[in-house]
Amino acid sequence: MPLTHRQLLTSIRSAMAAWDWSRQDNLVHALPLFHQHGLGGVHATLIAGSRLHLVPHFEPAQLIDTVEGSAATVLFAVPTMYQRLAGLNPSRNRLRLCISGSAALSREVAEAAARVLGRLPLVRYGTTETGLDLSQLYDGAREPAPAETVGVPLPGVEARLGEGGEIQLRGPQVFGGYWRDGEATAAAFTPDRWFRTGDVGRLDEESGHLAIQGRTKEVIITGGLNVYPREVEIALERHASVAEAAVAGLPSKRWGEQVTAWVVIRPGLAFDEAALISHARSMLAPYKCPKQVFVVEALPRNHVGKIDRKKLVLPG
Repeated sequence: MPLTHRQLLTSIRSAMAAWDWSRQDNLVHALPLFHQHGLGGVHATLIAGSRLHLVPHFEPAQLIDTVEGSAATVLFAVPTMYQRLAGLNPSRNRLRLCISGSAALSREVAEAAARVLGRLPLVRYGTTETGLDLSQLYDGAREPAPAETVGVPLPGVEARLGEGGEIQLRGPQVFGGYWRDGEATAAAFTPDRWFRTGDVGRLDEESGHLAIQGRTKEVIITGGLNVYPREVEIALERHASVAEAAVAGLPSKRWGEQVTAWVVIRPGLAFDEAALISHARSMLAPYKCPKQVFVVEALPRNHVGKIDRKKLVLPG
């Protein structure tokens, strides 16, 4: 998938403008440089003439030591990192901006990380094909919007909700097509040339920000009704005993697909499947609630912290 220099520069420059990035900034991160999130930090540093400290391997205490020792002003991390940072003592740092991306950040994890870092992580959204596209607002004087939104379009980016709530994007940072694959390219764009992200969103009427509900390919069709896993995960993560949750559909003769959940329980608390299902029913329509909930030590994730739903399996 080719991306031009212009597309890459346009993408990161729009984010830098929205985040007030300057030559005086000092970025720290431990993200892979073969991924947009980590590589974007390198590009921003080179463009601004600012400083960057790369941490070779993520270890919570080491990352915080680097943040404090380097007088960092910006931190890039993914939700799994913020979750692990949440267990540390409050940090004495000079951070003005903490960025989260690549996966969904729950309100609970964001608030726990803020107790350590002194500020809520600011969430941004993008894809490999389109770079950085949306971000929560930053003005240095107030906290970002609720963590379960991904913000508003960055300068130069247009966004809309298409059929079924699919997020569609247009702008100078959007790629031209897949390498030597006309069929995939045609499927990726609408007839009027908006890129189809495959993500499903809704507009938060109170904040005006976009919230991600899930992926079109991940939608669970149960009893003929659509369920987006992220909505169910958010509900389960609101329970005091749940550190994090993952939801997927399992084959069912009765429902077609059965809404099923896997949860990681907070240390010192007990797993109670019936209580979790009851909690979900207090927040969701009955058809969206998990029929079964399983406890696991950790959720399967890929190299940037996204849940790998294909690896969610039944115990035993």
